[in-house]
Amino acid sequence: MMWKNVFSAVSIEEVLHILAEKKEKGRIVAGATDLILEIERGVRHGIETLVDISRIPQQDHIFLDEDGWIHLGPLVMHNHCVASKMIVEMGLPLAQAAWEVGSPQIRNRGTIAGNLITASPANDTITPLMALGARLTIQSLRGSRILPLEAFYQGVRRVDLQPDEMVVDIAFPALKPNQRGMFIKYALRRAQAISLVNVAVVLTFDGDVITKSSITLGAVAPTIIHAMEAEEYLQGKFLSPEVIQGAAQLAMQAARPISDVRASAEYRRRMVGVITRRALAALAAHAEKEGFPQRPVLLWGGEKYPQGYLNKSILHEAGVPIETTINGKFYSIQGGHQKSLLRLIREDIGLVGSKEGCAEGECGACTVFLDGAAVMSCMVPATRAHGAQIVTVEGLAKDGSLHPVQQAFVQEGAVQCGYCTPGFLMSAAKLLEERPTPSQEEIRQAMTGNLCRCTGYYKIIQAVEDAAQLVQKGG
Repeated sequence: MMWKNVFSAVSIEEVLHILAEKKEKGRIVAGATDLILEIERGVRHGIETLVDISRIPQQDHIFLDEDGWIHLGPLVMHNHCVASKMIVEMGLPLAQAAWEVGSPQIRNRGTIAGNLITASPANDTITPLMALGARLTIQSLRGSRILPLEAFYQGVRRVDLQPDEMVVDIAFPALKPNQRGMFIKYALRRAQAISLVNVAVVLTFDGDVITKSSITLGAVAPTIIHAMEAEEYLQGKFLSPEVIQGAAQLAMQAARPISDVRASAEYRRRMVGVITRRALAALAAHAEKEGFPQRPVLLWGGEKYPQGYLNKSILHEAGVPIETTINGKFYSIQGGHQKSLLRLIREDIGLVGSKEGCAEGECGACTVFLDGAAVMSCMVPATRAHGAQIVTVEGLAKDGSLHPVQQAFVQEGAVQCGYCTPGFLMSAAKLLEERPTPSQEEIRQAMTGNLCRCTGYYKIIQAVEDAAQLVQKGG
């Protein structure tokens, strides 16, 4: 299919040895939310071995060092940043950008490092990290090197990373009390949308006077760029309406967008000015946190992401079974190592409740629980199931009784054609595990990864509210 074998590693040292051996034929996979699509679309050629690092312990750390730098390990996912009080307090633009990425299911797999390496100029987390002055630590068997994030990019989807190298750390200076920042994304939909334009602003103040500014623009040039004239213009000034307008105008002039099917170059350029002005106005009003949820919906089911570890590394190739537990039943599957988790579940196990609606991680019909967290199974290599606990929609009912969410969907008439329903049920069930009495806004947050082409979502939202009441009553 898409690759020949998968090596699931349990240490960084193992990864570096495999990369040194395989070179261009090996490729690290963590969340796989970008890589699987790139391989299917022919963007990445000649990859024979996926090196799965998602089971390596202690690589999802976020910590503050004694020099005031915040460090992210290579397995820090977008939802880790969203949930981190440290990131929200001392790196808010990154938390805001991570919250804008995909859906809860995608944020539960996609890593910050993977987003940086994909190197699309529309990627959301590059812009704030560049504004924050981030640097990368890159390692191979030949040694390690530290590279400013700006120097990492060489063009559209081109980065300074050799085939035998791995990004092992992302770091940026924590915002000090006299520094504040904000990220704004403009897209065609409220969720699950690629940026038309995004802007990150980080300002340093002496009282009300700006002493330093960093303004970065995404999706308006081959790489993320600084609006240098706007940065220089702001120094020594107050954030008055006139100054905000002037800086926004200069930021707009820095943009070098293209026209495509989503927007014209002129529209993108104008929107750079609009959202730069919005960001500066919010910072002037100390309102940069407005709109960011105090308790984001994560679809983890608990306070900590339930990462599943392996006891030892394994090379999955022909003849090596995938041994997993699905809905409480043990399975040993031969020959599934070249598939996605969704196809393994449907074709090899015969559980066809999970659906393939888009095969791009956008519709949510394939949502399952992987070691306790909701994920899009079409974007997960099947070998990640080895040694894991998986729950599909068939596993929601217990002892012959429907889950409260299933009961409510039937009673409320929230099912029409039914194709998307398994994904909605899974997202709703995990939400109620995480938030037994969710607000309507939290229900909407949980459902941003699930698309329905038949309804206006009203009955679905009502069904989740009814299910919450059933759970409270012990139904």
